[in-house]
Amino acid sequence: MHPEWTDKEKADSYSWGKSCTGWILAETPGLSIKQELMPPGTKEKAHFHHKAQQFFYILSGTATFYLGKETRVLKAQQGLLIKPLTEHFVVNETSKPLEFLVISQPSTKNDRNNLEDPFYD
Repeated sequence: MHPEWTDKEKADSYSWGKSCTGWILAETPGLSIKQELMPPGTKEKAHFHHKAQQFFYILSGTATFYLGKETRVLKAQQGLLIKPLTEHFVVNETSKPLEFLVISQPSTKNDRNNLEDPFYD
């Protein structure tokens, strides 16, 4: 079996949130690797995963992560590991685009639980 290869232009893309875009670089039951782009002023809905841990790696821009009641700000070339059951979401609070990789193990397919808590909206 030959190794799989891809790039952003070849990858399947999808839209999420308000004006955000993602590219699926790899997707298996045990591993998901996506590249995502968030325009200025956009945010993800608060959620958690029962099984998946996720590693976010910032390619460009500045990301603000909300982890429960805690906040972390990451810039290009910085990463953050989020363990299962951790309530979280990412926001681009800047005037520049934010681009990052999100690596999930196992895949988050059917393992996303959105939160309706007014604290997050």
